[in-house]
Amino acid sequence: MYDYDLLVVGSANADLVIGVERRPAAGETVLGSDLAVHPGGKGANQAVAAARLGARTALLARVGDDAHGRLLLDSQRTAGVDTTGVLTGGAPTGVALITVDPSGDNSIVVSPGANARLTPEDVRAAAGLLTRARVVSAQLEVPLETVVEAVRQLAPGSRFVLNPSPPRPLPQELLDACDPLIVNEHEARVILGAGQAGSTPEDWARALLARGPRSVVVTLGAEGALVASAEGLTRVPSLKVDAVDTTGAGDAFAAALAWRLGAGVPLAEAAAYAARVGAAAVTKPGAQESYPTAAEVEAL
Repeated sequence: MYDYDLLVVGSANADLVIGVERRPAAGETVLGSDLAVHPGGKGANQAVAAARLGARTALLARVGDDAHGRLLLDSQRTAGVDTTGVLTGGAPTGVALITVDPSGDNSIVVSPGANARLTPEDVRAAAGLLTRARVVSAQLEVPLETVVEAVRQLAPGSRFVLNPSPPRPLPQELLDACDPLIVNEHEARVILGAGQAGSTPEDWARALLARGPRSVVVTLGAEGALVASAEGLTRVPSLKVDAVDTTGAGDAFAAALAWRLGAGVPLAEAAAYAARVGAAAVTKPGAQESYPTAAEVEAL
């Protein structure tokens, strides 16, 4: 019996967001909107997104003993996330500096802070959380060795989902555990290496699947997603919506996908649901504040 539908092992950041008419070129200064501070980070975002949808969710992360850390903890608890695994101290809370243009596209620079201090030892100390989770989801805003340790602590029969962002070459042990590996075009090209990615999403998916993951999902923004497994490749369309802010939409997609897979939903069907969740998220500003409830997704 699992106590959690989803355990997220990952980052927690304060998002410092400024709206701009256009993003600056090298050496250029542009004026922007008033600064807005939002709870964010790929791990914290996924946890909130899943909890909003109704998943029993826990987060394993590290924040600083500061105002940004308290903001993040409050956001998690308000969404219904179990924060037993959120550690405090060791460094300031991570910060993401985000600019958003009028089309909703964003550029992000991350200062990891406490996220870089989430260690394999922390994962081993939280083994009780991992053994009680049906699905474990991770990203790469925390140390790679910490994510590898999470794989080693998985309960028999549980599922591991990885969004390798920011991307880097992955060890075989990690690739073999992914079910699925969730990537966009940039992440696929980095993992596959120069000259090996091919030119289409189908090329990327087949090449990645050959590297060891049990399944692969390639996200295609407004074009939806492509899912790949031993059963073949399937395109999943996205809903057409008016995008306000794309910040955190990929995290909402990953969380929804992980949750539905844990409930036994087939990969293509879970990806279609996740695409609807991601579409709903871009219609509102911010990351965690934009995440829909299950009722809001059904209403789309």
